[in-house]
Amino acid sequence: MVALSTSFRLDRTLFAQLSDWLAVGVAIALPWSTSATGVLIALWLLAVLPTLNRAALWREVAIPAGGLPVVLWILAVLGMLWAGADVTWSQRFGGLEGYLRLLAIPLLLTQFRRSDNGLLAIYGFLASATFLLLTSWAFDLIPLLQSRGNFRGVPVKDYIFQGDEFMICGFALLGAAGALASRGQWRTTLQVAALGVLFLANIAFVFASRTSLLVAPFLVAALGWRLRGVKGAGIAILVAIALVPILWLSSPHLRGFTLQSFADISAYVKSDGASSSGLHLEFLRKSIGIIKNAPIIGHGTGSIPEQFRQVAAGESGAAAVVTVNPHNQIFAVAIELGSVGAIVLLAMWCAHCLLFRDGDWIAWTGMVIVIENVVSSTVNSHLFDFSQGWLYVFGVGIAGGTVLKSNVENALDQKASCPEFI
Repeated sequence: MVALSTSFRLDRTLFAQLSDWLAVGVAIALPWSTSATGVLIALWLLAVLPTLNRAALWREVAIPAGGLPVVLWILAVLGMLWAGADVTWSQRFGGLEGYLRLLAIPLLLTQFRRSDNGLLAIYGFLASATFLLLTSWAFDLIPLLQSRGNFRGVPVKDYIFQGDEFMICGFALLGAAGALASRGQWRTTLQVAALGVLFLANIAFVFASRTSLLVAPFLVAALGWRLRGVKGAGIAILVAIALVPILWLSSPHLRGFTLQSFADISAYVKSDGASSSGLHLEFLRKSIGIIKNAPIIGHGTGSIPEQFRQVAAGESGAAAVVTVNPHNQIFAVAIELGSVGAIVLLAMWCAHCLLFRDGDWIAWTGMVIVIENVVSSTVNSHLFDFSQGWLYVFGVGIAGGTVLKSNVENALDQKASCPEFI
């Protein structure tokens, strides 16, 4: 019996180490490969499940940061029952898939609350993204490479995801530089800040996206607030405003991209033109009407394609385009699960923000991930997208578990340092 117990503990230790390394592998693969990421996530799940115990998992589900993702998934499961007769069960299960990855958040919180490898996973993601950054600059600057990749300066995946991860890395590094500066480590501060600026410069000068341009002001204000409170937020915003004309004049790509976006919106307003920006606005307009028809519990999980097909029937121009993605995360949830689901989604985001409201650089990195996802989800359904969705889940899970572990350790240190009186 003792031998069996010892063997079980050794097996759990082995699986725990393996699951940590597989999570690190997911973080490294995310910037580069969808297929490799999917395989590593599947292997991670197989490795982490034997290491979990009911009490530890329930502890994470019982807190809002880990429990609300589960509540949203349960609502989506129930939503399959009230989807209309014109929504097939295949569509219902397809709609549920977007919510399924949220169940990994409490698993990751449980894993990295006990693990010492959370920082290693974050460093792995930063290192992988840095290599992608250098590749992106090379593809943009070296003529022989300029025709390679999906877009100029976008070696793999798509420019929206590249902008998202570069935005996260850039602001995470600037926050780390601010923390290092407060400790007087000036040489390291300059190195870290320079790398952060290089990430953000890639967005401005190589390939921008509307999502990145929308998110940047919010992260600027959040960074200033994190470093110096209200005064810091004000200074950061003023500095950003001063940089806008410089970037506008010095970056033909940024200038052309922005002007084209305004031209697309103008064409949509004047003639219902089916441009990218115009379609975004059209989908948002239709989403509001669809939500009004079932405001409390929505039309059911998997109902988005059929709802848009119905409202596009008999239309022309942008209004005739049928989509399976309303390009807004709140609307995507509200169409299927109504205001009840939208409230749970907003509560989940709030819980994750509160999880990272205090703490060190890892907490700031988690906050950047949450802010980026919340703001970008006003023009995208990023939780339902493979790369952005898993980036959010693993980012929040790994950083959140590491922060929870640090909070417990700090509390124990404070208790140990306090004298006891009898």
